[in-house]
Amino acid sequence: MKAVVYLLLWLTACQVRGMYIPREMNRTLQNLRQHYKISDEELFNGKPVFSREPLKGKVESKMLFMGGVLETYEKLIEHMLSELATPSPTITENQKPSSSVTASDEAAGDIRSKLTYILERVRELKRHHYQEQMKVLHGLQNLKHIKMESRVVQSKALSELRWFFEEASTLADTVMRKRRRRQARVKLHNRG
Repeated sequence: MKAVVYLLLWLTACQVRGMYIPREMNRTLQNLRQHYKISDEELFNGKPVFSREPLKGKVESKMLFMGGVLETYEKLIEHMLSELATPSPTITENQKPSSSVTASDEAAGDIRSKLTYILERVRELKRHHYQEQMKVLHGLQNLKHIKMESRVVQSKALSELRWFFEEASTLADTVMRKRRRRQARVKLHNRG
């Protein structure tokens, strides 16, 4: 009996998780996976594109990582769209369809519309729930472009270090104090 209850709870949890993905999006993803089909050996080789390891951390870290994943998906889908054959010119009423409009053109157009739909869903999710994370990610990306070999950069960075070091220390201390207070409340609550 317990096994049945656990199974039902698990199935319910799975259904609730899937509720965030609209039916149309789920159907579109299934159709796209048929177009971008790879062998089972490649699909299940134990090497995911995106590691789920960072999702075991704190909520703030998870949100930041998810913002990066969404940003990467956006770039990936844009790249996939750019790889598709350019759509054939539309035919006016006076023109007869030429044999150059092929089934592959229609299939590419269908794939293009499906990819565009998925891209819009990703962008919408980013826009509505991940704006703060995107600012942080763009700030992090800008750090990559600092010219380490520049004497001016080196000197300015040394003069700015005191402020950043103080901020980083204060931030770390604040986080530790919050954690200690939370742990103290939990202990107090468990005693009472």
